[in-house]
Amino acid sequence: MVLPIYTYGQPVLRQVAEDITPDYPELEQLIQNMYETLDRSEGIGLAAPQIGLPIRLVVINLDLISDDLPEYKGYIHTFINPHILEVDDTKTELMEEGCLSLPGIHESVRRATRIHVKYLDENFSEHDEWVEGYLARVMQHEFDHLEGHMFIDHLSMLRKQMIKSKLNCLLKGQFRCSYKVKNKR
Repeated sequence: MVLPIYTYGQPVLRQVAEDITPDYPELEQLIQNMYETLDRSEGIGLAAPQIGLPIRLVVINLDLISDDLPEYKGYIHTFINPHILEVDDTKTELMEEGCLSLPGIHESVRRATRIHVKYLDENFSEHDEWVEGYLARVMQHEFDHLEGHMFIDHLSMLRKQMIKSKLNCLLKGQFRCSYKVKNKR
């Protein structure tokens, strides 16, 4: 089932998400719905707060960009209770980002190219690993949602001021996108 994506202004997007346990109600169905929602919206990552749930759950599908980045062919992954343990900011990269919760807004964001993460997969097997490259960027973007942050929080005050009218339009529901949303209006 395709779920509506919560857009900028929804309080759940600013909450710190809670860890979940294996007995979380209908978890398998929720994960399937998140992938279906992600697919329909043509995104590459989706965090549970973006569908209105303040829980630590993220799905990422980088197979969609594998024509440009072949190393991600078949990369479709679920992250339960993910946490970034360490950010190696010795090397950073500036790259444009967008967000399903901020339709129509794309800005350059500087992020570390290497991070240390800990998470559980859909079988609740624990993973503790260093991640690099584009996947590290996507994880930082999606895991930010679990901390109540959005990519616009990484912008300079000047850039934030320059997109203020776009953000106000989002708050008023004055935008178009090709997927189902739930806005504050």
